[in-house]
Amino acid sequence: MTALSVLDLMMIGEGKTYADTLEGARQLARHVEQHGYNRYWIAEHHDLPGIGSMATPLIVQHLAASTSTLRVGAGGVMLPNHSPLIVAEQFGTLETLFPGRIDLGLGRAPGSGGPTVRAIRGLAPERDFAQDVQKVRDYLQDNGREAVHALPGRHDIPMWILGSSLQGADLAARMGLPYAFASHFAPRMLMHALAHYRENFRPSEYLQQPYTMAGVNVIAADTRAQAQYLASSHQQWVVRLHAGRPTLLPAPEEGYLASVTPRDRQGLDQAMACTAIGDKEDVGAWLREFIATTGVDELMIDARIYDSAARCRSYQLAAESIGNLLTR
Repeated sequence: MTALSVLDLMMIGEGKTYADTLEGARQLARHVEQHGYNRYWIAEHHDLPGIGSMATPLIVQHLAASTSTLRVGAGGVMLPNHSPLIVAEQFGTLETLFPGRIDLGLGRAPGSGGPTVRAIRGLAPERDFAQDVQKVRDYLQDNGREAVHALPGRHDIPMWILGSSLQGADLAARMGLPYAFASHFAPRMLMHALAHYRENFRPSEYLQQPYTMAGVNVIAADTRAQAQYLASSHQQWVVRLHAGRPTLLPAPEEGYLASVTPRDRQGLDQAMACTAIGDKEDVGAWLREFIATTGVDELMIDARIYDSAARCRSYQLAAESIGNLLTR
């Protein structure tokens, strides 16, 4: 059995506002809650045109308050940008407000480039990621291992390690934490990282057996032609990003791939290797094969679709396409 979840970069569309993005996320969270989805994660990024997922804890609160059973969390908090104490205080507060519904995924990447990183961190020296993860855990447990306290009492928030290489897989295995691989945009090391995590996993008080999640892009519609049309927004955004021209999420363009150069098409195909585009039957067949090949316990779907209603429909079709495989 497999769980389905949502990854949202809070894409801002051309001709739209950030308020539109926040409302679209609220609508999608409420929609997927009714269609068997397990969790909804926000991915922290900074200073990237088209991505509005900067203030991650605030967006988590917005979505958790708009739903009743859906797990909501960070996928993830880029821990080098933040004090472990502040992260523990923020997510401990969220867990107090929404008991049993908050997740905390932690990543080591900055979520942006050099000038933005300096604006976030100043001249502070680089910290050890593994030590910071342990500090967050100690603060949330209120176990006395740190000289200061975050929030009174223990806060049992599921913590995840995110990654796109062996580093994250190794740390998650050593700490006995669940592992989420970013194959929706960096698929090259997926199978190697999953194997390393499973082979080196050490049971912990949090997790007795390995638990894996993989990111995938799914753009589903009632017809193949419609799905290809919707997918052109994501494809345009990726091509522009790789060309050093990141933009707002473009409106879909009919026949877009025919205009892409062979070089750009190669880069696009590599970045979006873990992508299903098509009608419900197409998407279901692809998802079943991906699950069988990787053996992951959970799929986290990224769908950068310009129209909010079409995005909700895409997530619904994805869930329906493998309904008999889903854990409830």
